[in-house]
Amino acid sequence: MVLIAIAVIFLCLQNNNVLADIGTATSYNAPYMPTRCYGNREDQFPAGNLFIAVSEGLWDNGAACGRRYRLRCLSGNNKPCKDGIVDVKVVDYCPKSPCPSTILLSNDAFSAVSRSSTAKINVEYIQ
Repeated sequence: MVLIAIAVIFLCLQNNNVLADIGTATSYNAPYMPTRCYGNREDQFPAGNLFIAVSEGLWDNGAACGRRYRLRCLSGNNKPCKDGIVDVKVVDYCPKSPCPSTILLSNDAFSAVSRSSTAKINVEYIQ
């Protein structure tokens, strides 16, 4: 029994992988205000306008406001993905019903990860 416990502990310590969630992302256009999180506050948008609106699954009854996610493009039609990762801030709830994707990225955030402004992409994201 002790050997099994030691083996389990060893395996847990060896696993340095971080598990991220997988979803879809699209871009959305201005006007970005008012937002469900911060209304008309001008200071709500982070540097570089790297912000997102989230769908019901991430909204968490508004608790998502201010959360930061790190995301990267995984795939999409016509190979839209750029290399790299972008850090974004939640400022809004998806204004469309039904929401077209898990995450709606501001145009600036979307162009940081995708070559196409109109693509629906598959993304990996982690808080």
